[in-house]
Amino acid sequence: MTAIQSGPATGSGSDSDSGPATGSIAPATRALLTCSVAAAPLFAVVSLAQAFTREGFDLTRHPLSMLSTGDLGWLQIANFLLSGVLTVAGAVGLRRVLRGTPGGTWAPRLILVNGVATAAAGVFVMDAGDGFPTGTPLEQPAAMSWHSVMHMAAGSIAFTALIAACFVLGRHFSRANRPGFAAASRLSGLVLALGDGWAMSGGYAGSLTLAVGAITAMVWVAVVAADRRAALR
Repeated sequence: MTAIQSGPATGSGSDSDSGPATGSIAPATRALLTCSVAAAPLFAVVSLAQAFTREGFDLTRHPLSMLSTGDLGWLQIANFLLSGVLTVAGAVGLRRVLRGTPGGTWAPRLILVNGVATAAAGVFVMDAGDGFPTGTPLEQPAAMSWHSVMHMAAGSIAFTALIAACFVLGRHFSRANRPGFAAASRLSGLVLALGDGWAMSGGYAGSLTLAVGAITAMVWVAVVAADRRAALR
């Protein structure tokens, strides 16, 4: 895999991540990128572990956000918050290494928005319903609470920003002559867009398709961050 240069090369490397990184800049940037690498596995493992072990939860019916409800809801709340913080830190690292390249401005900005919105989704918890947690009526609440409305808004912003970031990264890698990465970027954004659209339309197992799409796109951002971290010298 050929590393791409993230910006105009500089002789000293002291004020930019685009050339040979020296001093404290490379370790700091590498640490920020590591946060991005960790965000997706953390979110996926904590969410899916709960999805398969919490009584009454059905991933074909219940969105991962519903894990924030009930006695163990604090686990998913913490998952949203920590994943969001790690994503924000990773966006800062990606901004450093992508600066001056096609898509290098907007991809980190969109990932930053995704991280902030993900953390907000942890602050504002969605309503229980559809039989989860166990003992909750099988029907959805007649009206959403204000915090559930805020959660839905935060989720919509997070998904939209992540979809857009994947397509911007697709352009970035196309211009960098990395067709494999470009195709994977666009495919990840498409999987999330389709999963979100299917869930919003009320399609069968929409919560499952949304979870697959969200985790796919998040993992791809982690792969990009890992690739850029490996390119640092």
